[in-house]
Amino acid sequence: MKSNRRNFLRYLGIGTGTLVTASPAIARVTTDEADRLPFEGPEFQAQPFNMCGYAAPKLPTVRIAVIGLGMRGSGAVERLCYIDGVEITVLCDKDPERVAKMQAHLAKVGRPKAAEFSGEEGWKRACEHKEVDLVYTPTPWHLHTPICLHAMNNGKHAATEVPAALTVEDAWKLVETSERTRKHCMMLENCCYDFFELLTLNMVRNGLFGEVVHAEGAYIHDLSKEYLFNKNAYTDMWRLKQNMKHNGNLYPTHGLGPIAQCLNINRGDKMDHMVAMSTNDFSLGIMANELAKTDDFFKPYANKKYRGNMNTTLIRTNLGKSMMVQHDVSTPRPYSRIHLVSGTKAVAQKWPGPERIGFGHSWIKDAELKELYAKHSPEIVKHIGEIAKEVGGHGGMDFIMDWRLIDCLRNGLPLDQNVYDAASWSVVVPLSEQSVNNRSKSIDVPDFTRGAWKKNKPHDITLAGGGNTGVRKIANQ
Repeated sequence: MKSNRRNFLRYLGIGTGTLVTASPAIARVTTDEADRLPFEGPEFQAQPFNMCGYAAPKLPTVRIAVIGLGMRGSGAVERLCYIDGVEITVLCDKDPERVAKMQAHLAKVGRPKAAEFSGEEGWKRACEHKEVDLVYTPTPWHLHTPICLHAMNNGKHAATEVPAALTVEDAWKLVETSERTRKHCMMLENCCYDFFELLTLNMVRNGLFGEVVHAEGAYIHDLSKEYLFNKNAYTDMWRLKQNMKHNGNLYPTHGLGPIAQCLNINRGDKMDHMVAMSTNDFSLGIMANELAKTDDFFKPYANKKYRGNMNTTLIRTNLGKSMMVQHDVSTPRPYSRIHLVSGTKAVAQKWPGPERIGFGHSWIKDAELKELYAKHSPEIVKHIGEIAKEVGGHGGMDFIMDWRLIDCLRNGLPLDQNVYDAASWSVVVPLSEQSVNNRSKSIDVPDFTRGAWKKNKPHDITLAGGGNTGVRKIANQ
């Protein structure tokens, strides 16, 4: 009887009667539901270990393998070289010339020579290297999950560029592997560390917004000419190919991450369900066809179907809050991540126009905004913010993110974002596509915490570990 019911529930949503994917790895239940189910089995497990709030053992020196040394990876190596308590022990890229270039940079700034790996599967050997504590992964999207899984399975913490996963199944694999190995899997969502985003988050935590009821984020950035159709931008044109294969919100986390933190997603609330709608494509296909007329290189990209120019995704949380996330990389709109946080007492918005905060029918004056920055910027900004601006990386937010990650690992502290954030923020990619392909049908968002969101506490944005991780002089580089 138990066996029959287990097989039956594998194909049906528990208590819903709705069909779900037959893969056993998708059929998870919350801790509360598991207590009521009269069977056991790996496909129906309660959360075995909660990575939210988990502090791994201290690492006095964080030995890092950087895999992927293109645009994002080369910048990461340069930033990490500024941070004390860091040793870059492995450099890896499919292209050996990129490895050599970064090896030369290490020598230039007085860092020890790193082990080198290249080729199609060099990343596997990099993850297996004994002198590595953290695998840092700025590669094309499709490699993020495989590299993170291989890193954790070989005893390393994993930090990956966004998105962390492209399928629901891969998101679950990241969660289960992090829980089993007790290794961190953090998505490198740098926008969570931008100055205004940190200010609004700290103001939310300090109660100035009252109850946050709605938030908006986006990635609106015209990449078409400079990046998508640039032969020298993305290796093997991988990002353009993603825009050919998938139609949804392909890059949600820059806008979603900061507002999810303001809404305490996975820490008191969670994303419950979502709907998504995309326009048709009115520019990418035309651009590909025009380029193919004069350049044979672009012929494989001509007469193809591309993702819609604008995707709008709406998400409702369990507590009845809402989020809107947009994605458009192919129309000539000014750059925007929107970053709108609306509460019962205040509202903040970053784009379009200047950073603004309002407590009524109008925005406050610039002088008042400066006072809020002085009073409510978290300690990490006060400690490292000016240095971060000098080091650079999207105005300094990249460096704040890197420094914070290293300081937490060195001091044995929980990370600001964990594997549940990586999974739930990234899963908007495949779920938005499912919704778009089904006339904007409502899609349930998996609970990667398996009910632990009810008891997880928001992570405090303060100065990690007393700030004992130093920074090398800027002149050294």
